Amino acid sequence: MPRDYWGEIKDPVHGYVYITESEKEIIDSYPVQRLRRLRQLAGAEYVYPGANHTRFEHSIGVMYLAGRVTENPNILQRISEEDAEMVKIAALLHDVGHGPFSHVFEHLLIKELDKTHEDITAWLIGRGELKELLSKFGYKPEDVGKLAIGKLQTRKKTFVNQIISSAVDVDKLDFIVRDTHHTGAEYGYIDIFRLIHALDVLDENLVIDLGALSALESLIIARIESFKSIYFHRVGRAAQIMLAMAMEKANEELRLTDFKTSEEYLAMDDSTVWTALKNCKKSSAIIRNLERRRMLKCAYERTFYEKDTMVSNIFSRETYRKQLQTEIAKEARVEADVVIIDVPTVPSVPYHHSVLMESMEIPVFIKTQEGNRIPRRLSEFSKIFETLKGFINILRVYTDEENRERVGNAAAKILGRVPSTVEISY
Repeated sequence: MPRDYWGEIKDPVHGYVYITESEKEIIDSYPVQRLRRLRQLAGAEYVYPGANHTRFEHSIGVMYLAGRVTENPNILQRISEEDAEMVKIAALLHDVGHGPFSHVFEHLLIKELDKTHEDITAWLIGRGELKELLSKFGYKPEDVGKLAIGKLQTRKKTFVNQIISSAVDVDKLDFIVRDTHHTGAEYGYIDIFRLIHALDVLDENLVIDLGALSALESLIIARIESFKSIYFHRVGRAAQIMLAMAMEKANEELRLTDFKTSEEYLAMDDSTVWTALKNCKKSSAIIRNLERRRMLKCAYERTFYEKDTMVSNIFSRETYRKQLQTEIAKEARVEADVVIIDVPTVPSVPYHHSVLMESMEIPVFIKTQEGNRIPRRLSEFSKIFETLKGFINILRVYTDEENRERVGNAAAKILGRVPSTVEISY
């Protein structure tokens, strides 16, 4: 039980979450309460009606899991009570910088300000209400801000950052079980507490005991299946693309990225921006279509399991994508802005840097009979990991209903026909 226990929150995923008086005050602050008005998976509700959960409950869950990690005896002996509590607070605040519609707003932040939601998170924690509260409880707001995004430089304590930001961190552990719970797209059982119990510190880094290999493999499979069926579902992505287009068209008038103060930024949430987009002439037609579920249509889809120059350019360079969009539009004899190429590396995909299955060795170790811990490569022990860690990327071309067939044929001509064995029925 926490030392200054206030009460508990009933979470649908983790059960009762016990919180302290100080945690309650931070939870009740405006920047954290605003997270109730930011959906975790904006766009996914067009596919999964239950996917209306918010960043608020996710943040409570991440704080809870951070607490469970610091209670692990291997971690507990290396961290002070004050630092353990700071990790929980940083975990609670790790998403306060998200904009309206969560990751969909990210492309606008990057394009207009060259910033991510993590930059905004650190900025918000270092000022205003959060700064005052954290100072009142004896924390350095700047340190909490850095820790919240996994960038606090602490001598001989690299693992503290990794609790919040690493290959297997509390953020991922929460959103995978939470997102699958609320969508219903659950692929097997993920024993996140087995993974937390298997954590240890080796050379100041978090590592996982290979005794928990089955739990680790379940997590890897769940991440990949969630990527394909939730985060990059073709209809959910269509909704996200439409929201992103609406914000881009309206940005000059609504000045969504012209905020100067934390108050101006925090005033934006899903409902305020949706209403503004609906009332703006440049974006109102897109919002009307979303209100009637008149979605962009996927005209072409292809999954790549290998790298080549063309594929790398499509996925990493916007100018190359725009050039291809123009070529496909010309071939289809439609306007260029009717064709949209969508790839997972576009920032509006949740956690786009981590969900792609590029090589991501997860640090693991084996324990000898004498109790020595020896670092190992996960791929040496897991055929599942060895197979799944390879390159995978999905390319889609979207357009409107009336041009779907023409754009599909043009895309197939320019990008190559999809073998009939992997065609997807729409």
